[in-house]
Amino acid sequence: MLTFTEAQLLAWITPLLWPLLRALALLSTMPVLGTRMVMARVRVGLALLLAVAAQAVLPPIAPVALDSPVAFALVLQQLLVGVSLGFAVRIVFAAVEFAGEVVGLQMGLNFAGFFDPSTSGQGTVTGRMFGTLVAWVFIVTNGHLVVLASLVRSFEVFPVSPQPFQDVMKLAPHTWGSEIFLLGLWIALPLIVMLLFVNLVLGVISRVASQMNVFSVGFPVTLGVGLIGMLTTLPLLEQPFMMALERMLSRFQ
Repeated sequence: MLTFTEAQLLAWITPLLWPLLRALALLSTMPVLGTRMVMARVRVGLALLLAVAAQAVLPPIAPVALDSPVAFALVLQQLLVGVSLGFAVRIVFAAVEFAGEVVGLQMGLNFAGFFDPSTSGQGTVTGRMFGTLVAWVFIVTNGHLVVLASLVRSFEVFPVSPQPFQDVMKLAPHTWGSEIFLLGLWIALPLIVMLLFVNLVLGVISRVASQMNVFSVGFPVTLGVGLIGMLTTLPLLEQPFMMALERMLSRFQ
């Protein structure tokens, strides 16, 4: 007859339970995999696979009684770290989309907006194009593998211990909002400078040739120069995106 004690059961469950919760929190909030297009069953199965595959490199985790207050605090810790990791990746995506919004504003394309079902919000053409492009870059450049490696490394920085919130409070995710504007303006800066120069030239032309209708001429010129600038700068988006992603994920490594 097969028998086992509660201590043995905890020793079997503990190494798998806490990585599973942290991976579930990450996959539910990170871009691409955390959207509505990915079914919940797929995310649960992927989180379970990650928890099992990471057992060889995870640090030892001491068993904790699941009916104790420490276990409840550990659940909150895993959710907080996983959600913060997914939020850090979303910050980078939001910064790139913000760069697209700024470029579209300079080009005059922000007059047309549409409903984005993936985010349940209002979007513009350039912001959506930047967001779609960066999603492809994220997969092609193995950005998802970088995020998963950060998930595994986070167990060394934020270990599962009887004092779960001792190191987690150093993350301070409420201060990351400024990164959206900083990274977004940094990515959009070349196009902003280019379009600003075009607007200055159009301003000089309107003063020299006052009989010219600068509004009817300026819009197609600004739009054309903006499209040419996007065509030349978007292939170079990989380097600033990966630098921004590694900068945000360094907090978990």
